[in-house]
Amino acid sequence: MNAYAQAQSAYAPAAAPTRTARSAEYEVIARISHRLKKAIKEDNFNALAEALYENNKLWTTLAINVADENNLLPEDLRARILYLADFTRIHTQKVLRKEESAIPLLEINALILGGLKQQGETK
Repeated sequence: MNAYAQAQSAYAPAAAPTRTARSAEYEVIARISHRLKKAIKEDNFNALAEALYENNKLWTTLAINVADENNLLPEDLRARILYLADFTRIHTQKVLRKEESAIPLLEINALILGGLKQQGETK
């Protein structure tokens, strides 16, 4: 390594840029949504079941967070997230029983991603 490259690496940022909670949420939801979409497209039930498990775990975590009395989100938003978490849980069971399509779950995630992205742009 020459002197220029050594100097460049010495003064380069030591870590990745700091992520906000919103960007971390966005990344997780996007990753799970991608897995759902891929499993649906490939008609791969095993991959779909795994993606549904991850999606359900995500929504359960969101529900637990907004149910906390110390959560700072507005009450109506907290209630809507709880409703979506409950819908996701029930609909996931129907998808696993092959009674419903997983597309509504993907659409919900897409709407949440849109909201997170829009909020990130306004701040």
